[in-house]
Amino acid sequence: MRPEATTEPRKADGAGENPSHLEADAVPSFPLVEAGRRILLSEADAVAGVARRLNPTFAEAVEILYRTQGRIIVTGVGKSGIIARKLAATFTSTGTPATFLHPVDGLHGDLGIVSREDTGIFLSKSGATSELAGLMQYMVRLGLPIVALTGRPDSPLGRNATVVLDCGVTQEACPMDLAPTSSTTATLAMGDALAMVLLERKGFRPEDFARFHPGGSLGRHLTLRVEDVMVSEDYPELGTEATIRDCIVPLAHMRGTVPIVDGDRRVTGVITTGDLTRLMNREEDFLGIRVRDAMTVHPRTAEMGQLAGAVVREMEEFGVMALPVVDGQGRLQGVVHLHDILRSGVV
Repeated sequence: MRPEATTEPRKADGAGENPSHLEADAVPSFPLVEAGRRILLSEADAVAGVARRLNPTFAEAVEILYRTQGRIIVTGVGKSGIIARKLAATFTSTGTPATFLHPVDGLHGDLGIVSREDTGIFLSKSGATSELAGLMQYMVRLGLPIVALTGRPDSPLGRNATVVLDCGVTQEACPMDLAPTSSTTATLAMGDALAMVLLERKGFRPEDFARFHPGGSLGRHLTLRVEDVMVSEDYPELGTEATIRDCIVPLAHMRGTVPIVDGDRRVTGVITTGDLTRLMNREEDFLGIRVRDAMTVHPRTAEMGQLAGAVVREMEEFGVMALPVVDGQGRLQGVVHLHDILRSGVV
């Protein structure tokens, strides 16, 4: 007698099973998610603890970096060295020349990159890393200021540094309290804080940032301006005495937005397809109405020189598809459309 047919798929006993193909409730994911959340919160608590202990020595460190005429020499060993490399890159990309120097390489021929105009940033959880001692002695002999990021402010590194920033954590996120996790996160956060506050101290602008990031979408986002994508020729503009009849064709030509200007070409309003629709629902004989009685007055505008990315944010925030572009005196220079900015790849 043949067995009854079944709709359940057959699987070999234990053969070829892939956990990613099992039913969701068959994978013990909840304890793993909780473990991941516990680690993340542990590291977040470590950073919060460092933030609470921040004191005026942080401002001293920023001022030392601000006054540096040469480069920032960032150094560390092991995991601290990896964090140091990242911080050197962050300083460099935000207008402060910096380089990573491995302390062992420094003592074996690379000290030539260190000048008397430089400042050192030393990273060490214990503050007693033997490989750092020789490089520190060399910089101290040169009279260079040293900013120490360490978990032990009373360590040899802390005692010999010009300024010490406490990056200590009570416990690593590692369940065995061994692998550098919370400590490296706290040190990275402290270094980022130094770089970002120094950026503000220097008055570093998006335009400056763009000079160091000319490639890719980031470069476009930071360099593309409204005049690069606006319609600057053959766009209609109307005076306040024009009628709605005069707006019909220009609205279609300009994709739904026509700027209204005064005698000096200063923008006083805009007529949009939305304005026209509302007017048609309200008035039967609307074609003879003056635009000054139907336009949106004091419209939002974009200014020549404004970053296209900033204009996109404003358009999205206020739900507009096009903006008149004006000069410093409010005179109309063109019209910028959201679709044209998006096609440029700025976002």
